[in-house]
Amino acid sequence: MNIKRTLKILAVLLLLGFGVAGCSFGKTSPESRASMIQSVNPAPGATNDLEEKDLKLAAKVKKDIAELDEIFDVAVIAGKKDTLVAYKVKHMKRFGMKRIEKEINKKLEKNYPGENFIVSSDFKIFIETVELRERMKDPTYPDKKAEEELQRIISLKKEMT
Repeated sequence: MNIKRTLKILAVLLLLGFGVAGCSFGKTSPESRASMIQSVNPAPGATNDLEEKDLKLAAKVKKDIAELDEIFDVAVIAGKKDTLVAYKVKHMKRFGMKRIEKEINKKLEKNYPGENFIVSSDFKIFIETVELRERMKDPTYPDKKAEEELQRIISLKKEMT
């Protein structure tokens, strides 16, 4: 009887250990982990930091999108061809996701004709964008690698649709 009880306790402890081990965050940055529960307000960025107009565009887009009442947090990175706009919607406003995305696209097309925007409310895309922005803060992170990573995130977004 005592052996059965010991085996049950050991089995529960093993399962608990495996469960906790599976919850590790992997290679996420502290800021991207924080973005899961709060607004991190990442600074806008451009894959080519020397291109002042790209940085200004990203800052203006971030400001415009953040003004919308339904938006909780915005991350913007301007690339060579595309500008990625990832955003989080306030919890109680999530029922109108389609309307919000249409409103954002309309606003971007109206205010920035000729620019190519990739817009996403997907949480994974938001986290990937925040992580890329964190890596781009390092002055040794190459612009070419940043552009490649941006294109990978954009292709991930396109796969989801």
